[in-house]
Amino acid sequence: MMEWKKLLTPQRLGNTKAEDIQYDRTPFHRDYDRIVFSSPFRRLKDKTQVFSLPKNDYIRTRLIHSLEVSCVGRSLGRIVGYEIVQQHGLEKDGFSAADFGDIVSAACLAHDIGNPPFGHAGEDAMRIGFKSWYDSINNKELLNQHQKTDFDLFEGNAQGFRILTKLEMQPRRGGMGLTCPTLAAFTKYPRESFIPENIINGYSGCSSHKYGFFQAEKDLFAEVAETVGLIRRHESCDENIAWWCRHPLAFLMEAADDICYSIVDVEDAFRMGYFSYQQARDLLNGIAGIDIEQFLESDAEKIKRLRAKAINKLVGEAADIFLAYETEILCGKFDQHLLSLSNYFQHLKEIFQIISSTVFDHRDVVGMRIAGYEVLGKLFSEFVDGVLYSTEKGKLVYHMLPQEYRPDSDEDVYNKILRITDYISGMTDYFATSLFQQFSGISLM
Repeated sequence: MMEWKKLLTPQRLGNTKAEDIQYDRTPFHRDYDRIVFSSPFRRLKDKTQVFSLPKNDYIRTRLIHSLEVSCVGRSLGRIVGYEIVQQHGLEKDGFSAADFGDIVSAACLAHDIGNPPFGHAGEDAMRIGFKSWYDSINNKELLNQHQKTDFDLFEGNAQGFRILTKLEMQPRRGGMGLTCPTLAAFTKYPRESFIPENIINGYSGCSSHKYGFFQAEKDLFAEVAETVGLIRRHESCDENIAWWCRHPLAFLMEAADDICYSIVDVEDAFRMGYFSYQQARDLLNGIAGIDIEQFLESDAEKIKRLRAKAINKLVGEAADIFLAYETEILCGKFDQHLLSLSNYFQHLKEIFQIISSTVFDHRDVVGMRIAGYEVLGKLFSEFVDGVLYSTEKGKLVYHMLPQEYRPDSDEDVYNKILRITDYISGMTDYFATSLFQQFSGISLM
């Protein structure tokens, strides 16, 4: 069973000792600040959330989405933290509800930091770009099964963990040097990419649906897991398999993200003209449950009010569900989305289905996704060829790589490809498009 005191250990990755809890600016508060001031976080301002960026300056980017999720996460953490601190007597160890809020808020702030350009289509484009390259080579032994699976199933979550723990603030071990509780709460999928089918088949818990770290950072996550006392999955009888139960606060981070994108997508769809006022009102008021027409304000203001009320309702429910299942969560027996147990779960499913059919499948959004496949697929293949092969064009492409992304001659193929995915996933939508146009001869600037 996991223990809260260890789960909250304010020890930074790369350090051997825990920091003292200081009430003016705690280690977890410092985590939040380090993320805010990082370059990868700033670049989220020009990364697509759902809608194409230039269409409407009201619509949320990944940066705004991340800030909103962090606010919801802070509220969830503090509500839950207040009860847990009281029940477990954690105040004697210097912990407070604010610590829970700061950990969840920092994890939420970083939750999309590893996502490539063009939304989730960007992840698919990276996978397809790798497959196209791998199918074209003769030597299939350049990568082992574990390394290959990292790219076959390229994950923004794993890229995010790599950014936080290795790429930022090099060459310091531990990257940003965030606390282990924040890194563990950030990791929704605490497992490696390749797990044998006979072990993972039959397990349906939500934390196994994707993976959370590359082979290159497996040892770093193992250190995080050991520091905070995560439970190894009992299904994994092989100690060489990297697979743990979630840190409890990862459930709150996930819930904050689920709440935000479920609700604000409706508001954004209304502002973009995909939904009428009546459609957006009815979808949001199925959760908010207020007499919105009593307010003498514009339709846009009414939708804002409903959005706020709906988020508030879901925050309260998610906190109550977490507290009701706290023991099961600490034992590693609970592995569901918190909102799947909400009274509004069916309504949330309806919102998702309507958003999918009305918005995600709209030609404007589909067009952006198609562009993502073309842009990132070409950039991936060009740069991989540039670092692995000495063709005349490859030599030129190699010099297009910034110095920090150029691999050393003694690096293996796996790490050379990681350098390329580091570079491409860190691009903004605009920069990736501009570079694609250059490589395609569409633009010379």
